[in-house]
Amino acid sequence: MSMPTTLRRCFTSSTVASSSKVWNVYLSGEIHSNWREVIAEGVQAKSLPVRLTSPNTSHEDSDDCGAIILGMEEKRPNWDKIGANMNNIRTKNLIQDADVVVVRFGDKYKQWNAAFDAGYAAALGKSIITLHPPNISHMLKEVNASASVVCEDAEQVVDTLAYVITGELPEPRDGKDYIPIAERLGAGNPNP
Repeated sequence: MSMPTTLRRCFTSSTVASSSKVWNVYLSGEIHSNWREVIAEGVQAKSLPVRLTSPNTSHEDSDDCGAIILGMEEKRPNWDKIGANMNNIRTKNLIQDADVVVVRFGDKYKQWNAAFDAGYAAALGKSIITLHPPNISHMLKEVNASASVVCEDAEQVVDTLAYVITGELPEPRDGKDYIPIAERLGAGNPNP
């Protein structure tokens, strides 16, 4: 006799939630929308044991940090390089410390740094969640192939973190049209 679904969820949640582990989640990528705030609010609302980190999200500070601290450069490539090198200290350390790296790609700007962060995280064997609108999936197919989960909105990221950390599942996205896989496609293992 199998355990009812709700009981399995409660059992899993109560077992995992008692863990003292705090998950380090690095939020990389697009800085022109509030997706980080949505994730932070969702993590807080679900009381998840998560520490969120990110790169410096002030575009101006990120560009000018090297020149402000070390002095101005006469040529743009030098100015960019000293800022990038300084930002890289933070990025590398926070990705190395991360349990999960969430990489957000928007459809308005090219986020080369986010693609680089995803590659670095993959090289380190980090768990990656990509976050982007479906219309740019094709151009991100290699990045998505390295991701454990591909999300379309920040709420899906929060729900993924909740499931991974506590076993909690949200209501199905498909609502009342949702059909469990065993009913829809048959049992996965014909030899249980």
